[in-house]
Amino acid sequence: MLAQAGYGSRRACEGMITAGRVRVNGEVAVLGQKADLTVDRVTLDGTAVSGPDRPTYVALYKPRRVLSAVETHDSRPTVRDLVPLSGHLYPVGRLDFDSEGLILLTNDGELTNLLTHPRFGHEKEYRVLLARRPDEEQLATWRRGVMLEEGGRTAPAEVRFETTAGRGAWIRVTMGEGRKRQIREVGRLLGLPVVRIIRVRIGSLRLGSLKPRQWRHLSADEVKELKGKNSVRTAGSQKP
Repeated sequence: MLAQAGYGSRRACEGMITAGRVRVNGEVAVLGQKADLTVDRVTLDGTAVSGPDRPTYVALYKPRRVLSAVETHDSRPTVRDLVPLSGHLYPVGRLDFDSEGLILLTNDGELTNLLTHPRFGHEKEYRVLLARRPDEEQLATWRRGVMLEEGGRTAPAEVRFETTAGRGAWIRVTMGEGRKRQIREVGRLLGLPVVRIIRVRIGSLRLGSLKPRQWRHLSADEVKELKGKNSVRTAGSQKP
């Protein structure tokens, strides 16, 4: 119910419930509990939960130095500040503060879960500017997977050389996972400092001609394709 009402993905809403933030008729809610907004009073952090808004889907070009969040405890801007629409909208597919590119904002909790849950393996594609030109061995290692210092090996990814840029180079990275600061960490471990990251695709949704800070509504066909099986492929299933 919370996810359908646009309060976040199912996982995020489960976290709200287990944290004791949700109450039904004054009593702390538990996972699996049922409620009906037409007869029950449901609150989140003391504020009444409203019924689902009209489904909204927005593609945004997040610029650098903007948080992939709805709100913040400091003065830094968030992606929500860039989209002047009313209602609950939450970012799908977060980007680091210093990274840029495609962000999807929606109040559709089911789609959020579909695009973010690891088991669905939706691809994300990035253009990455490196401070140094990579050799074939470095690219091959990136494709196979890299052991991270915090533990665990990255999954196989599609990595291809695009063009030189001064002493550095642009590469394109496509992967089905998204650990925190993964691209920057892999680049560092391979001796390829990352200068810039631009996400150009989430599943079947592409950044297209959007410029930093610009946004647009998704078409009905784009939403349908995001929810369809055609947008689910894992990078590891492709030949690099």
